[in-house]
Amino acid sequence: MRMDSYNLDKTTPWANRIAGHDSVDPESLLANPLNFHIHTKLQQDALAGSLDTIGWVRSVLVNLQTGHIIDGHARVTLALRKGEAAVPVEYVNLNEKEERIALSTLDPLVRMAIVDNAILSELTADLHVADEALQSVIHATSRELQKLAGLPVTPTAEAAPPNEFPTFDSGLQTDYRCPKCGYEWSGKPK
Repeated sequence: MRMDSYNLDKTTPWANRIAGHDSVDPESLLANPLNFHIHTKLQQDALAGSLDTIGWVRSVLVNLQTGHIIDGHARVTLALRKGEAAVPVEYVNLNEKEERIALSTLDPLVRMAIVDNAILSELTADLHVADEALQSVIHATSRELQKLAGLPVTPTAEAAPPNEFPTFDSGLQTDYRCPKCGYEWSGKPK
């Protein structure tokens, strides 16, 4: 896509593309055929733990024009598995090209954020939940912060991540595999 294909006028206010909210049967929602995310078992377990612990805090994002989910595929999948009668939906009104832009940028833009280690450490300190997968994510986040800060990390059974790593054949040849997490990559490790 060329940068000049959209109006980049800095003086025009941003358009509000949110068209409404509703609570709908998850069976009525359409998965986006261009969704490029692969939701691992560990991620799904932690997400289910979050939903079981605190419930819905983020709605599923759906495009009115195509009926496709833009964000929330894993939440809808879990709702279907659990037999939930309804899921919260936020509708946006986008043409197909705009839907593709939204789908391709929402999560990557979030991952571009820089973490304030002190605030995240304060947030996760002494935070305990009953769900094991969700607790594992909380502890893994805290442990990674300790490592980044150069602090000693005391291994505990409670803080250890589950010993189940997703596997799938990407069809690509890889040269290296992390013995801890199973992540594979090619090229010289940095």
